[in-house]
Amino acid sequence: MKITVLGAGAWGTALAVAAASDVGAPHTVRLWARDAAQAARLQAERQNARYLPGLPLPERLTVFSTALADLPAAIQGDDLLVVGTPMAALRGMLTALREVAMPVAWLCKGFERADAGAVGLLGHEVCAQVAPGVRAGVLSGPSFAQEVARGAPTALVAASRDPEVCRLLVQAFHSPALRVYANDDVVGVEVGGAVKNVMAIATGLCDGLGLGLNARAALITRGLAEMSRLGLALGAKLETFMGLSGLGDLVLTATGDLSRNRQVGLLLAQGQTLQQAVDSLGHVAEGVYSARTVAQRARSLGVEMPITEAVVALLDGGLTPAQALTRLMGRDPVAEIH
Repeated sequence: MKITVLGAGAWGTALAVAAASDVGAPHTVRLWARDAAQAARLQAERQNARYLPGLPLPERLTVFSTALADLPAAIQGDDLLVVGTPMAALRGMLTALREVAMPVAWLCKGFERADAGAVGLLGHEVCAQVAPGVRAGVLSGPSFAQEVARGAPTALVAASRDPEVCRLLVQAFHSPALRVYANDDVVGVEVGGAVKNVMAIATGLCDGLGLGLNARAALITRGLAEMSRLGLALGAKLETFMGLSGLGDLVLTATGDLSRNRQVGLLLAQGQTLQQAVDSLGHVAEGVYSARTVAQRARSLGVEMPITEAVVALLDGGLTPAQALTRLMGRDPVAEIH
C-alpha cells in the first residue's frame, strides 16, 4: 500500500513508523509536515527529536512538505491518507482534501471548538460539512505514541460506515505488534476518544489530591457512565463504550503516566494555574480544549455530565480542586443506572 500520514506530531509520526516498520507488509509510507524546515530536519536526522526522541525512523519512511493547497496533487496514487493533526486543524485539512478519491482517516480525538451560539462537532460531523464526498474513517483506541513507535503491543479500532475503509485501515496498520479491530460505530468511537480526555483530567486531579484508589475507581466508572450517556444521545451503540475506544482508552488515559490530560489534573492539584500546567507539557492536551465543548454538547441534548461540568468549572477558574471534589461528593443520591 501507498500511505501518507499528514501531520508530523507524536501520534502521526508514531503511526507512520508503525506502518513502515511492519516487515510483513511492504508499505510505502510518507510523512507530511506542514513546516518545510521540520520536514527537512526529520528526513536528515531520521528521528523526530521533539516528539519521539531517540526513536529512529524506518528506512521505508520518507518525510516531505508541501503547501496545503498542493497536497491533492502530491498524494495522487496513494491508497490511504491518515490525518494526524490536532482536532483544531481537522476542518482545514479535510477542506483541502475534499476532492480526493482515496479514503481519509483521522487520528484526532475531541470535539471541534464551537463559536458562540453553535455546538462543537465531532470529526465525522466536520467531514460531513466540508468534505461530504470523502470516504472517511477514524483510527482510535488506547494508545500512547511512544509505545506504538517502539513496537510495544497495542490494540486500536478502525471505525467507518464504509467496510472498505475499515479493511484498508486494518491492512495498513495491523501487524504482530499492532492489532486493529474494525467497527462501524463511528459516533461511539469518536465520543469515547473525546470524553476520555476530560475524565483523565478529573482522575489526575483525584490522584493529585491523594484521594486513594477507591476514589479513582469510582471516578473512572462514573466517567464511563457519562461517556455512554452522551454517546447514546448522539446515536452511538452502547457496546462500543465497553470496548477499546471506550473503556480501554478511558482506563489508559486516566491512569497512564504518559497521559498529558492526566498530567494537567495532577499539576492543577499541586496548585499550578491552568496556563502553567499547559505550558509545562509542551504538547497539546486535548481535554483542556474540548471539555467546554463536551459540556456544551451534553447540555444541548439534555444529558447530565456532572464530572465534565466540574472539570469545566475548574479549568475556567470557577472552582478550586477541593471545591470541585466537594461539588461532586455533595450531589444528591441517585440510582446507579438511570
